Amino acid sequence: MRSFYEVQAANKRKTVLLFLVFIGLITLLGYVFDKAFGGGMVFLPLAFIFAVLYSLFSYFNGHRLVLASLHAREADPNVYEEKVLIDVVHEMSIAAGIPRPRVYVIPDPAPNALATGRNPEDSYVAATEGLLKMLNREELQGVIAHEISHIRNYDILTMTLVASLVGVIAILARWIWHSFYWGERRRREERGGNGIILLIALVLMIIAPILARLLALAVSRAREYLADASAAELTRNPLGLASALRKIAGWKKPMRVANEGTAHLFISDPFRRSLTEKESLLANLFSTHPPIHRRIKLLEEMAGGGR
Repeated sequence: MRSFYEVQAANKRKTVLLFLVFIGLITLLGYVFDKAFGGGMVFLPLAFIFAVLYSLFSYFNGHRLVLASLHAREADPNVYEEKVLIDVVHEMSIAAGIPRPRVYVIPDPAPNALATGRNPEDSYVAATEGLLKMLNREELQGVIAHEISHIRNYDILTMTLVASLVGVIAILARWIWHSFYWGERRRREERGGNGIILLIALVLMIIAPILARLLALAVSRAREYLADASAAELTRNPLGLASALRKIAGWKKPMRVANEGTAHLFISDPFRRSLTEKESLLANLFSTHPPIHRRIKLLEEMAGGGR
C-alpha cells in the first residue's frame, strides 16, 4: 500500500514529464513549420512568444472568466450551510499554511466543487449548493482539503497554463493549415527533404491539437490523484474524502451551469461521464478525471497503511 507522500511524488514526476512533452510539441510544430514553408527559423521564436502572451492573458483573467461562466456568487455567512463552508475553507487553509481563499457558491443542485485563481495569494474556492446540502462536515472537509491542495500545489496555475498551451497548439495548427492552403503551389511539387517535411507538417497539423488535448487530460487526471493524496495529508482522514466521492458519484444528473472549458477544474466530472472498471483505455484517455472508484480505492489504501 502506498502512502500519500509516495502518491504525491509519483504524480509530480508524471506532471513534469507531460509538461516537457507539451514544450516539445510546440517546438516541433515551430521547427517543422519553418522548414516546410521556408520561414528561415522565424516561426519557432514567434510561436514561443505567442505562447507566452496567450498564457499571460489566461493567467490574469482566467479565474474571472471561470467564476462568471458558472454564475458563482460570494458565500453568505448568514446562511448556515455557507457559513459552514466558509469555516471549513478557513480551517483547511490554516492546515495547508496558505492565505484563506475567497469562498464562492455555485447555484447548481449537482454536488461539485473547484478551485481557481493565480496563486495561493489570489485564489478562490467554489462549491455548489448541492454539495453543501449533501455532505456532512467530515466529508466537506475532505472535499475542501482537495481543493485547497490544488491551490497549495499550484495546480490552479498548472491547469491555466495547460489550457493555454492547448489553445496555442490549436492556433498554431490552424496557422499551418492556412499557410499551406494559401502558400505557393510550387512547394507541393518540390522533391526531396522539403517535400517530406511538408508532409510531416501537414500530419502534425492534424494530430497536434488531438495530442495536445490528450496531454491536457492526462495532466488533469494526474493532478486529481495528487490533490486526493494531499487532502489525505491535510485532514489525516482519507476516508472522509472517500465517502464524499462516493456520494458525489451517486448523483447521476449533469451540472446545469458547467461547460467543457471548466470541466477539468471540478473535483468530479460535471457531466457525469464517470468510468467503470470495464471502460476501455481509449475512454480513459479522453476523460477529464480519473475513475472515481480508483480514487476511492487509493484513499482506502492510504487509510489502511500510509500514515
